[in-house]
Amino acid sequence: QVQLVESGGGLVQPGGSLRLSCAASGFTLSNYRMSWYRQAPGKERELVATITSTGGSTDYADTVKGRFTISRDNAKNTVYLQMNGLKSEDTAVYYCNAQHTMWSYNYWGQGTPVTVSS
Repeated sequence: QVQLVESGGGLVQPGGSLRLSCAASGFTLSNYRMSWYRQAPGKERELVATITSTGGSTDYADTVKGRFTISRDNAKNTVYLQMNGLKSEDTAVYYCNAQHTMWSYNYWGQGTPVTVSS
């Protein structure tokens, strides 16, 4: 059974840090480009960060560049999102996404909420 399970979300003060994890099961993570998306209340889901299947290349939304870092450990079937310097506008539900590098297989996790507030 294919699963992506996010964890690590929660309540944090502005300027704080959180590390999100996305644990994959039921498929070979190294065949997938992995991304983190987020969806704030009343807004559309947006791409936050992407990492290639080998981890050799990453890309970020301008709004998080320099503050967030995406990484992966294919041996542990896990993808991470380190979030530093959090702002209130980072408040959202964060979702993990897997896209096969050759085929149209695409999977989503259930999301983990992040709230940045004092």
